[in-house]
Amino acid sequence: MTAKRKAKRAVAEHEDLSKPTKWRMQHCEFAPPSHDTDPETGLVVTHHRSVDTLGMMLANGTITQEMHDAGGRFRALFRRAALDSLSSSALVRLPGKTAHSLSDDQIDARRQLGEAIDVLGGHGSAAGSCAWHILGLETSIREWAIRCGWGGRMVTPPQAQGMLVATLSVLAGHFGLSARPRAA
Repeated sequence: MTAKRKAKRAVAEHEDLSKPTKWRMQHCEFAPPSHDTDPETGLVVTHHRSVDTLGMMLANGTITQEMHDAGGRFRALFRRAALDSLSSSALVRLPGKTAHSLSDDQIDARRQLGEAIDVLGGHGSAAGSCAWHILGLETSIREWAIRCGWGGRMVTPPQAQGMLVATLSVLAGHFGLSARPRAA
């Protein structure tokens, strides 16, 4: 009779804490890291900077300040509505209360977001999907173009950028940030 061998345990690889996490890397674009010296210790410190899509587009002149503000307002509403994929549970739970109760502020933000998405043509439209994913969930333009696109079809990143510009223009008008031209 032979003795059974114990299976070896898989050793978990340690995460490199000097780099952004895998989740953060797939959801955000990062500028090349900059290296500085810490004045107190003299050690080399690496700084990773997340790239702000709307900020870059504003700096390049692709969008106007009103469009930038409209995108920021949509993003703020999205966060206030607590619709992002990450959420935390309450540390203190009260007996008899549900864990998923919404505050009045969250309900109001969801109503305003619903109105904005309706103005953009709904969730199934290109502008609605673009606003939800790029402005709300903060995915990159390239990632949205390749993964989500419009109606399940992949679009090229330049086309996706054009869709985002059109979306921001409509949102700026909806939020009252830009003057609407009068018909002649």
